[in-house]
Amino acid sequence: MRHIPPPLWMFLLLAAGYGASLAYPGPRIAQWPVLGGALIVASGLLGVSAFLLFVREKTELNPAAKSNKTLVTRGPFRFTRNPMYLCLELFSLGAAFLVGTLPMFAAPAILFAISNWVHIPFEEANMRRQFGSAFDDYTRTVRRWI
Repeated sequence: MRHIPPPLWMFLLLAAGYGASLAYPGPRIAQWPVLGGALIVASGLLGVSAFLLFVREKTELNPAAKSNKTLVTRGPFRFTRNPMYLCLELFSLGAAFLVGTLPMFAAPAILFAISNWVHIPFEEANMRRQFGSAFDDYTRTVRRWI
């Protein structure tokens, strides 16, 4: 599971949810396009800001990299240790609200489970090895999600 990048997981889950929604049309349980669009825009802003901060800090975007140059704790990383994962969650939740069917709402839930219990623990162990007590201090002051 860890070998499939999280953005690909998101797109696969959204595609599966949309396909299931088309194959087995059910009631629209929460189709709120304005909220969905707002979540997608917020997702884009959060993701771009986190990405640009990594570029400015000249550190690795790949969390599985053998060595990251900097422990990034500024910008959105002051509020969440995982703004890029939060970006994926917001995007998938926004897509779910756009479509409004139950299978679409399964996508962000499954993505959360994969991120929270597969990808993030691996990345946190890697960061702990690289940055030691600085990373431990950071985890005590900033939550994993929000």
